[in-house]
Amino acid sequence: MVKLTKRAKAIKELVEKGKEYELTEAVSILKKAPATKFDQTIEVSMKLGLEQATTPIRGTVSLPHGTGKSVKIAVFCKGDFEAKAKEAGADFVGGDDLVKKVSDGWCDFDVAVARPDMMKDLARLGKVLGPRGLMPNPKSGTVTTDIQKAVDELKAGKIEFRMDKQSGIKGAAGKLSFSEEALVENINIFIRTVMNSNPKLQRIQNIKSIAISSTMGPGVKLDKAQFKI
Repeated sequence: MVKLTKRAKAIKELVEKGKEYELTEAVSILKKAPATKFDQTIEVSMKLGLEQATTPIRGTVSLPHGTGKSVKIAVFCKGDFEAKAKEAGADFVGGDDLVKKVSDGWCDFDVAVARPDMMKDLARLGKVLGPRGLMPNPKSGTVTTDIQKAVDELKAGKIEFRMDKQSGIKGAAGKLSFSEEALVENINIFIRTVMNSNPKLQRIQNIKSIAISSTMGPGVKLDKAQFKI
């Protein structure tokens, strides 16, 4: 029998096995876990009763309190638009030069934004950006003529979500240092936005489970009924 460390034992005692919690209580539990030397990320995990092949789920959500992470944005554009992208607050801006840099393997950014006329150039970056989930997409608002708006929203806490091959959706909903009220609001918005992204998800039976967790803390299952639309 594996002997639990003092930390692991403390975490285990916080969560009652098999119980599904109200969101406010679940967030409180994460706050009570043993402290770490870094600010842990709070993640939402949803397991869906749908298949990616027949019902792909994808969308964006703007978290009212942001994610707590400084997002590095790369904007692909040319000419006069480069100066405008820099003014908007983009971290990396360029046209052919930025495309070449990425094609050589550089990907030191969190989100890529592109003007529509750049997409033909970005097509050859599919093998680099695709697996990393960084390819700009009109559905997520990252292929747009309004670069200022896109950058502003991303810096303020707009994130993308998508269902994976295991029918799961995960997303960062803030940092453990956030107030309980801020975390509850962020998590609630995330879950409800996912549910509203497809009519099938408005039927609670199509959501198998919902849980929240911190990087080094416990995973806490949530009572799905509280999110019923």
